[in-house]
Amino acid sequence: MELLFLGRAEVERLLDLDALIASLADGFVALSAGAVSVPPRVAAVGPSGFLAAMPGLVAGVALEAKLVSVFAGNHARGLPSHQALIVVFSEADGAPVAVMDGTHITAMRTAATSALAVRVLAREDARVLAVLGAGVQGAAHVDAVMRVRAFDAVRVASRDAGHAGALASRVVGGVGVVAASFEEAVRGADVVCCCTDAPSPVLRWEWVLPGAHVSSVGASPQGPELDARTVERGDVFVESRVACSPFPAGAHELAGRAADSVTELGEVLSGARPGRVSGDAVTVWKSMGHAVEDAVAARLVLDAARAAGVWTIVTL
Repeated sequence: MELLFLGRAEVERLLDLDALIASLADGFVALSAGAVSVPPRVAAVGPSGFLAAMPGLVAGVALEAKLVSVFAGNHARGLPSHQALIVVFSEADGAPVAVMDGTHITAMRTAATSALAVRVLAREDARVLAVLGAGVQGAAHVDAVMRVRAFDAVRVASRDAGHAGALASRVVGGVGVVAASFEEAVRGADVVCCCTDAPSPVLRWEWVLPGAHVSSVGASPQGPELDARTVERGDVFVESRVACSPFPAGAHELAGRAADSVTELGEVLSGARPGRVSGDAVTVWKSMGHAVEDAVAARLVLDAARAAGVWTIVTL
């Protein structure tokens, strides 16, 4: 059996972020239409982190499975908190086709999904972006979100001031600034991206500007990234209503909430349900990651690799 093997360097070179943002829209419409097969995520949870399995079939896109480990303490070891592998299989006969690095894909598809939500839900006149967290996801969100809105200021806040300064200095256009605290970053911001592994809320409802769009991608096993009032008072949007299930399939913030009280992004994209309803509404994007995102990204990488002739053949 021969497999295509694509390492981290190849995946980074081949994955086009603009193409990913655009392609994810079709994936979410298919998800909300019930045209995909994705079981709830399962995970083996230990004291230091967890290993999740995320299989999915998006017909005509990819049959794939991702294994991803999330160990928040890895930062102190100089390792990424998220490490992943993706395997793509043939839709025709189930044969393994390719193995690729999933760590870069996980980072970029998460940020690309947040960018798509900003494109769909944030006010058109949004000009101030706040990013909470200056790690891999913070940097990926700055890159992705700035592709869908033109911001006059990008405020970066982190528990590590050095990381915040480094990310702010890299913001395109020189509009990055360091905020002294999460609260300082959030107050007056039109778009807020929470990109932390914090085990307790990093954002409070009373800080949020009327009309703001709040994005949260943090999924610590210990607890929520957003406070309860934000998800109670905001209009909540998700990849899938499975987000209202208990962790690890769902989000701590939404566990036990009525599924029909949240809106899937695919429903907004298809016109089945409304997105932003007013200029003062606070829209909340709570992302838990979804196999549809991995399938879309893996297909883009695989197609680009075949077009460029970039891969290594591994014989099993």
